[in-house]
Amino acid sequence: MFRNQYDTDVTTWSPAGRLFQVEYAMEAVKQGSAAIGLRSKSHVVLACVNKSNSELSSHQKKIFKVDDHIGVAIAGLTADGRVLSRYMRTECINYSFNYESPLPVGRLVVQLADKAQVCTQRSWKRPYGVGLLVGGTDESGAHLYYNCPSGNYFEYQAFAIGSRSQAAKTYLERRFEDFTDSSRDDLIKDALIAVRETLQGETLKSSICTIAVLGVDEAFHILDQETVQKLIDAFEIVGETEAAATEPEAAAEGGITGDEGAGADQDSAPMEI
Repeated sequence: MFRNQYDTDVTTWSPAGRLFQVEYAMEAVKQGSAAIGLRSKSHVVLACVNKSNSELSSHQKKIFKVDDHIGVAIAGLTADGRVLSRYMRTECINYSFNYESPLPVGRLVVQLADKAQVCTQRSWKRPYGVGLLVGGTDESGAHLYYNCPSGNYFEYQAFAIGSRSQAAKTYLERRFEDFTDSSRDDLIKDALIAVRETLQGETLKSSICTIAVLGVDEAFHILDQETVQKLIDAFEIVGETEAAATEPEAAAEGGITGDEGAGADQDSAPMEI
């Protein structure tokens, strides 16, 4: 990825009109462990994949509490994510002290985007190599934003960032129209399935994922591992029950019995969830 003299300074433009150091920061987000966010009218669910550098080390925390009504999930450089989450926490405290009311989510996201954009116009700074999914609630309901290292920000119904996030995006794009009216448990289920899509065949366990929930009447909190594992087990049982119920119906409709039915089941593709 060597770009000669055009990537030595964040304020140096290439002849094609590109800032390579900003693109490098965005690439760092793509290489980070996956983070997923979903929202309904009243709740926001944040999920992330826990990856450790080795079997001897613990994973780094990827979901942070900003305030009772705001939480953030990150992908990319965790150190940069901690700095930005601390900045967001300070802004919430200052606003609450001055105005005695919680800081609106949209205003905090704009301030965060402005802070990130300054790093793209100062020669002695570098862009933050982290992407943030900011979830929160205010008077207008639940919100989910994505903050980019370039200083751009977007509001989403559901979004995924990080390594192998395209598989999760594909699942979310098929289901996002139902998220607005989804219940809290349905959002958590969809978040877990989206996390499973990013694992590429690896078994989903509570030890490799973190789930956080906040709602209009529910303060931000991270679910403990036992609760997450129970939810994973319950959703897998439901999936197996539905698959077992559909197999006899398919065999009856096609008139397949005995060994023919067994052979057809082996050749058939797995059911999409």
